[in-house]
Amino acid sequence: MRGMIMVAAGAAAVAFTALALHAQTIGSLQPKPLPPLAHPDAPGTPAKALFGRVTTPAGVATRTIGFYARGCLAGAVALPVDGPDWQVMRVSRNRYWGTPQLVAFLERFAKEVPKVSHWPGILVGDMSQPRGGPMLFGHASHQIGLDVDIWLKPMPSRALTPAQREEMLSTNVVRPDGLDVDPKVWTQDDVAVIKAAAQDWEVQRIFVNAAIKKALCRDARGDRSWLTKVRPFYGHNYHFHVRLRCPTDQPACQPQDPVPPGDGCDKASLAYWFSGAILHPPPSLEPPRPRPALTLAELPAPCRTLLGAK
Repeated sequence: MRGMIMVAAGAAAVAFTALALHAQTIGSLQPKPLPPLAHPDAPGTPAKALFGRVTTPAGVATRTIGFYARGCLAGAVALPVDGPDWQVMRVSRNRYWGTPQLVAFLERFAKEVPKVSHWPGILVGDMSQPRGGPMLFGHASHQIGLDVDIWLKPMPSRALTPAQREEMLSTNVVRPDGLDVDPKVWTQDDVAVIKAAAQDWEVQRIFVNAAIKKALCRDARGDRSWLTKVRPFYGHNYHFHVRLRCPTDQPACQPQDPVPPGDGCDKASLAYWFSGAILHPPPSLEPPRPRPALTLAELPAPCRTLLGAK
């Protein structure tokens, strides 16, 4: 049984590392449209192949439907790709959509960042697709317009060119051995920016690499209550993932369980993430099997209607 758990943990670590690499993938100034699906109505067609081909939001009232990793988004709104203290990266992916709550959070948070750090602003990574839903690559969540990735790299004080937005890489702040952050790039500004996000009342969770969580526990000063929201997860070594709570006026939004009590800084809470099974997963005896892709039938029923809405 222990061997099975070790293999499973190793496979999970490899899978999420692959997702992390996808998010750093270079974009394109001239993305090619995806070819039409031969059998879009076939029961086995992956939902990501359907939602990944929709380029515009549905012209209906905003609704968050389902769970963060199994749902869709009606009436999405776009974050402007340029703001006074933010810039959207990888614009070619068309993943700068969300709920009005998420857009308002980003505008509010970006304005706060220069006040608490030396960053001129933030670089915004993936939010959601125009109608939410599963993505062709890069994320299992980000499906209902309440998730966003913030790069661990300050926004330059100049406007980036379209090419730079597609080709620039974020900063890997984790040491090669995975045991701590890299002191050559990790600064108190990183702490201040993540803290500012965690202290926002609408934020439910923030996902970071375990080494980042370890550094935050060590480097945080004064009030430490915000650390409760910051949770370690696979990857996340060059960005932090902000998740907002379900809006109170959206009954179709399935909330996540509350974060566990405590700041999560005790040795027992972090031990799993620094175990050999996670940092150095043993080679699998069999090739890892990819997870079955979600189909439309596995999403909430309104998501099918949403795909065909104008």
